[in-house]
Amino acid sequence: MPELPEVETTCRGIAPHLEQHTISDIVIRNASLRWPIAADIKKNICNKKIIKVNRRAKYILINLTEGVLIIHLGMSGRLHVLPDSQQPIKHDHVDIVLNNNMLLRYNDARRFGSIHWTPNCPSQHFLLKNLGVEPLTSSYNAALLLKLCLGRKTNIKQLLMNHNLIVGIGNIYASETLFLASVCPQKSACNITRMEANKIVDFSKEILRIAIENGGTTLKDFLSSDGKPGYFQNHLRVYGREGLPCLVCGSKIKKIVQGQRATFFCDKCQS
Repeated sequence: MPELPEVETTCRGIAPHLEQHTISDIVIRNASLRWPIAADIKKNICNKKIIKVNRRAKYILINLTEGVLIIHLGMSGRLHVLPDSQQPIKHDHVDIVLNNNMLLRYNDARRFGSIHWTPNCPSQHFLLKNLGVEPLTSSYNAALLLKLCLGRKTNIKQLLMNHNLIVGIGNIYASETLFLASVCPQKSACNITRMEANKIVDFSKEILRIAIENGGTTLKDFLSSDGKPGYFQNHLRVYGREGLPCLVCGSKIKKIVQGQRATFFCDKCQS
């Protein structure tokens, strides 16, 4: 599933092609996404100028002169900017056609993504209103993390992945963060020390920034808007390396399951 770096990479890729252009049409070949595309979306977005493209958590926000388009990529969704003459292929469900002979095409094999329009502030939309803090902002700091950990017996890895608390630190990035911070992923959140909180915050920010610079991580489905894969997988230290030697101490990387998600760690470096 695309996480924060992959979504940020997509936003940065499509923004220069969309901003300051007007939507002339929307072509919906299959409205049956995770939530069906609203029947009145065409009248709400056509002839509206795109002012800005940005991101909230894993949601792409296309801000119009009136209202906001909210796009979620789900498990396998992709956005491509193409000439409006480009013929659709399998799973090309939606085209947002622009007035410059280009279009934004949404492809989604599994159809777990969604496209919404809201006339209101997107932070009040049901998909966004309960989201936690953005990890690349100053609001995400050691003091906040310790506050979130206070009294919580859940393990620290699952807390980092709880999007109601912190958004965008997905499974890969949580494993990598805890390795660099030398924190066991099984440690109860309530037992995290201030020093550990500082390390977790600092390394999670660093990893996310590096991942964005490298276009995200490609493991199965993710490709950026220009069709190129992400290259952060070349920087992975523990994720997907079960049985391989730790790059620090040489011990074998272990794999466990936490909250139905695979966790990779070094039990010597993260004791």
